[in-house]
Amino acid sequence: MNNKEVPLFENWPYKVPSIKSAVKKVETFTEHMKEAKDGAEALRVYKAHVRFFDKLSTEIGHVQVLFTLESTNPVYERDNNKLDEGLPLLQNAETAFMKAMVESPYREYLEKKLGSHLFKIYDYSLRSFSPEIIEEAIEENKLSSEYGKTVAEIQIEFRGEKYNTSQMGKFLNDNDRETRKEASEVYYKALSEVAPKLEDIYDKLVKVRDKMAKKLGFKNYVELGYLRMSRYDYDAKDTASYRDAIGKFVTPLAGKLVKDQFRRIGIKKPEIYDLALMFKDGNPIPKGTTEEKVASARKMYALLSEEASYWFNFMDDHHLLQLEAKKGKQPGGYMTNFEAYKVPFIFSNFNGTSGDIDVLTHEFGHSLQYCLARDIKVPEYRSPTMEGAEIDSMSMEFFAEPYMDLFFDDPLKYRYEHLADSISFLPYGVTVDEFQHFVYENPNASKEERLQKWHEIELKYTPYKVALYKDNEYLSSGRRWLMQGHIFSSPFYYIDYTLAQVMAFEFFNLDRKNHELAWKRYVKLCKMGGKYPFRTLVTKCGMKDPFQEGVIEKTIKPLVKQLKTYGF
Repeated sequence: MNNKEVPLFENWPYKVPSIKSAVKKVETFTEHMKEAKDGAEALRVYKAHVRFFDKLSTEIGHVQVLFTLESTNPVYERDNNKLDEGLPLLQNAETAFMKAMVESPYREYLEKKLGSHLFKIYDYSLRSFSPEIIEEAIEENKLSSEYGKTVAEIQIEFRGEKYNTSQMGKFLNDNDRETRKEASEVYYKALSEVAPKLEDIYDKLVKVRDKMAKKLGFKNYVELGYLRMSRYDYDAKDTASYRDAIGKFVTPLAGKLVKDQFRRIGIKKPEIYDLALMFKDGNPIPKGTTEEKVASARKMYALLSEEASYWFNFMDDHHLLQLEAKKGKQPGGYMTNFEAYKVPFIFSNFNGTSGDIDVLTHEFGHSLQYCLARDIKVPEYRSPTMEGAEIDSMSMEFFAEPYMDLFFDDPLKYRYEHLADSISFLPYGVTVDEFQHFVYENPNASKEERLQKWHEIELKYTPYKVALYKDNEYLSSGRRWLMQGHIFSSPFYYIDYTLAQVMAFEFFNLDRKNHELAWKRYVKLCKMGGKYPFRTLVTKCGMKDPFQEGVIEKTIKPLVKQLKTYGF
């Protein structure tokens, strides 16, 4: 389908695919692969499978996206539940197809045509799934959906109105301290009420994932989790060393930034609800309505590059930007893509804060990467692994910084806030990662032991925040992580953000010296998609591997100087 034929998002036909029929179709492809008479025939079977799966994945993704947009819609909930039950059966059929590819007598021919990395991808998939764990995989899907629905249903009454968790953001960031305090109290009260249910869902997820890992022959879920995240060129020891570097070189700086922040806003006895206020006269608030913000983004991308402009306008024109927070909509933001239409899609929850602009840059970075690589014939190569994908999004946030005058009356405040928050994010990101390693290395730990461990790790990486928890029972009891959806639905997907953040800082440092070179390398990275594992992608586009000793320190130092130039 070419771009002119893509209908508006709301006009897409709604079809819940029959997983039973899809499984039979994949099984047919598998038999044809086994029966292929030569390499050329095996390649034709592979290509037919790709065409089928591009269409199928679009139908599946459409149902899943509509469910996140309206989690309280009984039709979408019913259909999403059907997929939760059926997708592990489809995954099992897909695993058999991959096995037929790997064991094909024409593998050498296929590797020459498709690339050897594809077979490494298949190897990881084969090692991380088998028919033995279908029952557990179904349970995992159901529990993840239950978490998303539970969080989406949280309603918080504040000053006579009801809001979801995303909509409360504007009050939690308000310039008025009493508003922040009052909003914080009702927000955390609501989270405390739902916390037991979320802890129970997570406990079940941990147990089912541990069971999956042991059925597949692993000691625990950690190794399986790394396989499922497609971490081809680093392991748990590498991430542990990386976390240590963040603790050594970034935690002290993040603590200083918080100290400077409270001095700047003039609060001598800060509370947790003061942490959101960056400036005494208020945080930077983007100008205009959602439509006006999108119009400003169109102007920005027109100035940045021709390809960025074309694709952002295309997404806007085809209603592929679903940005407003509303009742029943799941919190957070994401980008996904629909292969049958060859288009990306952005989901978010605008709430009137600077985070709205972060979404327009971050998620569009993902979108642009997909658009630049969408015509790669091998679908597994169209997108990089998670940490590689986050480089595309987080770097776009910094490429957009010169154009912040389009969105803010005082763009310097946004630039300072964005950079300071990005630096301070790193210690939190590694907190999430270390916590998950503890959880899956100790699957029988009690709920209370998990809370204690979270608190202990927070003290290690973000002591400056823990000091503010004294009057907040929800946070001081170690429950901050319960609203971090990745911990529930995408285990071990969080260190990826920190690795990509370091890479985004590298692009930011280079961009200030040589914009043309930085953008050229960024586009090259996007176009490579997932043809290579993370560390190879990084070096092939001319940047430095964040796992290498000294890279964290060298990348952070220029940022300290840059913060000073903003005058705050």
